[in-house]
Amino acid sequence: MEMTMFIPLLLLICSFSTAQLQEEPDNEIIPHGKQTESRGGEPTNASHQQPACPQDIHAVLREMTALLAEQRVEIRQLQRENEGTVNNLKQEISHLQRDNEAQTAKLTTEVDNLKQQLQAKQVAFSASLLASGEGHVGPFNTHTPLVFRHVVTNIGNAYNPNTGFFIAPVRGAYHFEFYIGATGHNSYASGAVLFKNGEHIFIAYEYQTNGHGTSANGATLLLEVGDVVFLRLWRHTRIFDSEYHFSTFSSHLLFTM
Repeated sequence: MEMTMFIPLLLLICSFSTAQLQEEPDNEIIPHGKQTESRGGEPTNASHQQPACPQDIHAVLREMTALLAEQRVEIRQLQRENEGTVNNLKQEISHLQRDNEAQTAKLTTEVDNLKQQLQAKQVAFSASLLASGEGHVGPFNTHTPLVFRHVVTNIGNAYNPNTGFFIAPVRGAYHFEFYIGATGHNSYASGAVLFKNGEHIFIAYEYQTNGHGTSANGATLLLEVGDVVFLRLWRHTRIFDSEYHFSTFSSHLLFTM
């Protein structure tokens, strides 16, 4: 492109120089002696002189060709460097995107874990024995698990009203309370035992021959994750409940450890 721009300019310069060379013989005053020599002798030196313009054009064209070749080499080098820079930038952008995705996934996981931990730290439940109506449970010949079916509160869903089991979701100190309703009977007392896994913790027990009575107990337990706490009806006893909810089982997390 650069060569095509310079060629018309050089041709114009050459045309101008040729016109000057043609005008000089017409305007020159030749001495008499020299005129004779010119007529009868050999041609003058002016007739043997060649215009310098074509030679200059070729020289300039050679220089321009060499310059363009150098520029092409430089342009190719710059193109290669530019392609390498672009590829490096693409790789860096790809790495940054992967790092960003990994960090986002990690933060999402951490947030979910924190939410789960926060929810696990919010633990409390309270339930009464009968889902509806009134009546007695027991007596039985063996210790029998009690299932408190009327759930009032179950924050954290650690208590299962189908099994009567409370399962610790986090390690910590939990406080438990249980109240046992009874109606007087000559042969049967009322009693329930608090169990941690298979360990007998505390008992609430009462015997009276008539009227209504209530026994109660409570305990603060250090529980590991997965420990099970529940109540069992003491053998040969019975427990009473009604729509007034005499017999209840409650617990809440005091603090984690």
